[in-house]
Amino acid sequence: MITVNNVTLQFGQRKLFSEVNIVFSPGNCYGLIGANGSGKSTFLKVLSGEIDSTAGEVSIPPGKRLSMLKQNQFAYDEYSVLTTVIMGHKKLYDVMMEKDAIYAKPDFSDADGMRVSELEGEFAEMDGWNAESDAAKLLTEVGIPTSMHTMLMKELEGSQKVRVLLAQALFGNPDILLLDEPTNHLDVETCMWLEEFLSRFENTAIVVSHDRHFLDNVCTHIADIDFSKIKVYSGNYTFWSESSQLAARQRTEQNKKVEERRKELQDFIARFSSNLSKSRQATSRKKILEKLVVDDIQPSSRKYPYVHFDAEREAGNDLLDINDLCISVDGKPVINKLSLVIHKGDKVAFVGPNDLIKTLLFQALAGEVTPDAGTFKWGFSTRRAYLPKDNSKFFTSELTIVDWLRQYSDEKAESFIRGFLGKMLFTGEESMKPVNVLSGGERVRCMLSRMMLSRPNVVVMDEPTNHLDLESITALNDGLQRFKGTVLFSSHDHQLVQTVANRIVEITPKGVIDRVGMNFDDYLADERIKTLRKQIADA
Repeated sequence: MITVNNVTLQFGQRKLFSEVNIVFSPGNCYGLIGANGSGKSTFLKVLSGEIDSTAGEVSIPPGKRLSMLKQNQFAYDEYSVLTTVIMGHKKLYDVMMEKDAIYAKPDFSDADGMRVSELEGEFAEMDGWNAESDAAKLLTEVGIPTSMHTMLMKELEGSQKVRVLLAQALFGNPDILLLDEPTNHLDVETCMWLEEFLSRFENTAIVVSHDRHFLDNVCTHIADIDFSKIKVYSGNYTFWSESSQLAARQRTEQNKKVEERRKELQDFIARFSSNLSKSRQATSRKKILEKLVVDDIQPSSRKYPYVHFDAEREAGNDLLDINDLCISVDGKPVINKLSLVIHKGDKVAFVGPNDLIKTLLFQALAGEVTPDAGTFKWGFSTRRAYLPKDNSKFFTSELTIVDWLRQYSDEKAESFIRGFLGKMLFTGEESMKPVNVLSGGERVRCMLSRMMLSRPNVVVMDEPTNHLDLESITALNDGLQRFKGTVLFSSHDHQLVQTVANRIVEITPKGVIDRVGMNFDDYLADERIKTLRKQIADA
């Protein structure tokens, strides 16, 4: 349990949150959500004691241990991978170090003997004899092979360090677990493992994530930062999102009687509860929702951009033909003899652990990278829009957002440009900001605006949800589902891939797995595909 009493945090004139009162209870997993810049990561630092609040206090019962996912990848560079994980349990690690130092003394005194006896007792109480094997097991489960366990952290790649730090946070069954974007840099299989781990976690967990699928699978409650307050709601992210939007719509329905509104909300709760799966965590959520009273559902102040791609003309049947495409980096083949035929209406998710493969393919199709060999041919009637992973070259000028977007619009009128930007949440003075000072999320919303104005019938997107908040991700998801044209995209957002794609393509340097008419969950669960993936890797 962790209790927040009247906590206020203020930086100068800016108040992030004010008089927050929450009790985070054992057995629950809380998803901490809020708009970009609302203070989610900062609030976790207040809970962990890394940052002092301006007023109020955070209290943890005596003897309870808090663990937080560290963000500094270089903090443990001089330690071995296995030691770094064990250091997640500071008290246990300190006991181990003191114990080893005493045993290493050449002149072992009676006082040393008494002290080491005390330490051995504490060590046993904390299950110290199993520490190395438990740490090794965790490392293996997060994708760090045994061969790396004795390596120094500085010898690992960034994505591997992130996995080690995740294992560090989970190590030793902490009483309170704080995870800030834990799925970043994880592959699908490791994400699924983490979801299962948190579903079985019996203590208190608080997570920040932009992955809606992850939040839905692990959270029993949502803690929403809004208007400098934090309010806790029962249920997972989708329940919070849909119920708050329903409550907001009801506010505008002045003619609907109070009882009709209550009945509508009660029906929503019942329907959502009955649709939950049978997993342990889902069963727990179902019980919570069944106890929920209608008055607990409140409208949210969140605003959603409007993402809608309207093709100027329909594409022909001959859309894209790729033949024996080869691309190498520094002399090493990354894409080797790739052949694919993309048809009109395909919504293709390119998946797999190697992000560079997908980025190079999209760059080649957009004319930004020249293949070493092979060809590709777009259909004559295609009108394409491309969202690159790195959009920095588009935002070097000091143009305002209005003038920047005007460059890409056939309609130049101020009223049209401002109206379009308003739909993308750039209103009033916001639309007059210079583009070279925009945040990552604002840049992506600008790029989406640019794409929509081109009225494409083919959309190519490389990790489009990077930097976006949950509301913008949801809007993009809805827009791509509505789009009648062709979509080629890569994304680590499980829900986006699951709900948009009607074709899954996994490219490896040694072969391609291509499944038409199969959604992402079925692809991941298909044992034949798992066998095929292994055969390709061993070839």
